[in-house]
Amino acid sequence: MTDSSFRLLPSAFPTVRLRRLRQNAALRSLVRETEISVQDFIYPIFVSSGRYIQQEIAAMPGQYRWSVDRLPGLIQEVASLGIPAVLLFGVIDDSLKDECGSAAWDERGVVQEAIRAIKRVTPELVIITDVCLCEYTSHGHCGCIRDGKVLNDETLDLLAQQAVSHARAGADLVAPSDMMDGRVGAIRRALDQAGFTDTPILAYSAKYASGFYSPFREAAASAPQFGDRRSHQMDPANAREALREIELDIREGADLIMVKPALPYLDVIAKARQRFDLPLVAYNVSGEYCLVKAAAANGWIDEQRVTLEILTAIKRAGADLIITYHAPDVARWLSPR
Repeated sequence: MTDSSFRLLPSAFPTVRLRRLRQNAALRSLVRETEISVQDFIYPIFVSSGRYIQQEIAAMPGQYRWSVDRLPGLIQEVASLGIPAVLLFGVIDDSLKDECGSAAWDERGVVQEAIRAIKRVTPELVIITDVCLCEYTSHGHCGCIRDGKVLNDETLDLLAQQAVSHARAGADLVAPSDMMDGRVGAIRRALDQAGFTDTPILAYSAKYASGFYSPFREAAASAPQFGDRRSHQMDPANAREALREIELDIREGADLIMVKPALPYLDVIAKARQRFDLPLVAYNVSGEYCLVKAAAANGWIDEQRVTLEILTAIKRAGADLIITYHAPDVARWLSPR
């Protein structure tokens, strides 16, 4: 840039002083570009087989596995905080697991029973259900296995059965997280054929093979018994591919799309927001949650301030909704005193 180029710039400082609008809380609030609200949150809940269970998850401080009989109290609290939606994950005893994960579509399965129990307590609460086989298979993988390989096409019908069973139990949305190619279309066809044409699909469209999932594996007892999930979850190095995944899910009938994890993939959230008009969900995953909890427990950070900053960043990047384990705490922080 030449000296003459500088002379062409309009007058700035001292005429322009951006600090003028930062002088006090009222001014800062008045011009704030991004606001987070409790209405932005979806709260994940782990529902366990058995009875009388409220078991704290060691890797996720403040989070629990809940048996269906213990859910009403939790759900009433969630609803009273104004949180509009929950995302259910099933956790079953190893004795109920098999090679194909058949407990996933059992009409009396743990998630199906949880849906009915929640609807009896708070019918207005939106129930989203995770559709995947990893929590139900004896090997811990997201689909059928042959010669150590996760089979794509053979898994689609099983996922569709699971989604239909959730819709039949009363789920408001189904959310396939398996990352099999074509699963959104398979689920859409199955739902329509079963008469659930109005049941939306929230697609885990850009789900990365991330190290941030480790605490979840303990929570859901879903760690693979061999290998990993890199053959179907996305490579963390790829962003353009995420847009292809999202576009394909939309073509197959997705009603909402998701990027997971959230914080390490803010660029992907922003790219997705610029490209697509569908409601965009970001999953603030277990590892992101635990980093904040651990640092706060050691007195290294201000938990409230850092959590609100993280969630604001996720929304600023373009997310309409945020799945987060912080939801109850944040709802309390944001409530008028």
